[in-house]
Amino acid sequence: MSGDLKISHNWPEFGNIMVLALAVFLVSCREKPGNANINSKPGKNEMADLNKYLIRKDRERIKNYIERKNLKMNESPTGLWYHIIREGSGNVFKNNDKIVMDYECSLLDGTRCYSSKDLGPKEIILGRSEIEPGLNEGLKLLKPGAEAIFIIPPFLAYGFVGDRKMIPSRAVIVYNVNILQPK
Repeated sequence: MSGDLKISHNWPEFGNIMVLALAVFLVSCREKPGNANINSKPGKNEMADLNKYLIRKDRERIKNYIERKNLKMNESPTGLWYHIIREGSGNVFKNNDKIVMDYECSLLDGTRCYSSKDLGPKEIILGRSEIEPGLNEGLKLLKPGAEAIFIIPPFLAYGFVGDRKMIPSRAVIVYNVNILQPK
């Protein structure tokens, strides 16, 4: 039949969502019946605890990656990990600055997601272009001609959803960037 409905799932994303739903269910079952405060919003504390747990687990995964790769990284107060390989010259970038960069975006397992080798240099207006908050933060640490590595946890990247193309849900992203000198 030509009118048949076809349902397809992105199984890695679907699986992660199911695991999250199960975790929320199990955490919410800790409350003893009859002891719940009827004036409180259900699940607020459980979701906060789950978020803290996931952030802690992401941080562990990042630290293991850094150790395996023998990288020397710094961590920002927000949780962005960075290493400036080459300083560059001039002033650090700020909002509304135009940046042109070669880049490679990959997952912790080495899977390449996006690259200027395939797509050409990326051109952005800092603070106005739609880029990951972690990448936006990292670029503000750089100057023209700089080269850096950024490791961006999910909450500073694409979160629970992913980008629905190459980056799966809850992915830690590794960016290698090389800022091109203005001509």
